[in-house]
Amino acid sequence: MERSWFKISKLLFPIIIGAVGGYAYYYFIGCNNGCAITGNPYISTIYGAVIGALFINWKSGIKSLTNKGDGK
Repeated sequence: MERSWFKISKLLFPIIIGAVGGYAYYYFIGCNNGCAITGNPYISTIYGAVIGALFINWKSGIKSLTNKGDGK
């Protein structure tokens, strides 16, 4: 159980860091009028999470979650 929790957290960590980075970008750099991404904290946070998700090695992450010791 502990091992699968580690694998799941390994997949979620870049998404969480990206969301925090997106909100930090809104808070420190974002504009108040007319900016589509940086003018709204929710959109900026979601955008950051999506960018963080791009840094995940999806192929090996999903393979390791589904491989439950069947020898493949």
